[in-house]
Amino acid sequence: MSMDIKQIQDLIKFVAKSGVNEVSIEEENFKITIKTNQTPTYVTATMPNVPQPQPVAAVAAPAEAPQPTAPKTEDTSNYVTIKSPMIGTFYRSPSPDKPVFVNVGDEVTAGKVVCIVEAMKLFNEIESEVSGKIVKILVDDAQPVEYDQPLFLVEPK
Repeated sequence: MSMDIKQIQDLIKFVAKSGVNEVSIEEENFKITIKTNQTPTYVTATMPNVPQPQPVAAVAAPAEAPQPTAPKTEDTSNYVTIKSPMIGTFYRSPSPDKPVFVNVGDEVTAGKVVCIVEAMKLFNEIESEVSGKIVKILVDDAQPVEYDQPLFLVEPK
């Protein structure tokens, strides 16, 4: 893995925005460490050997990001959870002036785009893996999300 200057600049901006104090990426012939002057936040991540579309984004988010959960008084066992496949910033619409992809109560089908997760200036459309009705949106717009963090609860058909 090697990065050009633009990718390094984007990583620096992402690290500064995310609140992480330090990020280190080390490969066989490549090593980069980015430090900020913020209070320390410790993140430990292991990168797989299989090439991924955004391998750098896996280490650039704070460990203390809040994990929203469904209310404990509600039985959510019959719901399917749509989770984030990556670390990044959650967006409910394709741009600020466009309508949101889905709202609570909307019907979705497998393959329908429900949100975008932006990582390193790449906007990744997240699709529903199940058909059903959106019953809860678990993340606020423009909030950072972790890998495998629940985003939506869907009542399957």
